[in-house]
Amino acid sequence: MKYDFDLESQRGAKKKLIIQILLTIGEAALVIFLAFLLTHYGFEVYTVTGHEMKPTLIKDDRILVNKLVYRIGRVKRNDIVIVKQSGTEHNYYSVERVLGLPGERVRIRDGRIYIDGKKLKEKFAFPRMENGGLALEEITLEDDEYFLLCDNRNNGEDSRNANIGNVLRENILGKAWFRLNTMEFVNFLDAFSEEDEKGSSAQDSAS
Repeated sequence: MKYDFDLESQRGAKKKLIIQILLTIGEAALVIFLAFLLTHYGFEVYTVTGHEMKPTLIKDDRILVNKLVYRIGRVKRNDIVIVKQSGTEHNYYSVERVLGLPGERVRIRDGRIYIDGKKLKEKFAFPRMENGGLALEEITLEDDEYFLLCDNRNNGEDSRNANIGNVLRENILGKAWFRLNTMEFVNFLDAFSEEDEKGSSAQDSAS
């Protein structure tokens, strides 16, 4: 009895081809699934629409938002975050800086922010606030509440305003992580000049 080696070889090649095709399909499906997870649960691109965070972030800046970081860690003071706000007609998103953390007492006095009765020593030379809004009276944050401020503090709405107020943890979507325009990490951005810092320090000393 003769054995057809060519036929057996063809069958083996077809089997290998089918396995390779299935593996390729499986890999493609895995990549699509991971991309879906990253897009919906990990990262998202956000475009700054206003001037509330000027000069740190300006209108039309495109930033990569890290939504994963708060699934495995906590929101920290000075984090720049994306917040889901509820307007009168529809939901919208804003970008703001975290200042007050859950359980803390927050107050704005003489244009500066106080946490638990002590003036907060901020990293940047933010302008004095002309209006303390709701925080003119001391605010005690609940276990899931945060007090947020804009960097452009005299030309933006934030937790001082009654229509925003304290922000719930569930409404903080993620951390502003990377500015795509200049390929810089947002937490490395320091748009406040050294002159501003010296001027601010001199004003604080005089007050």
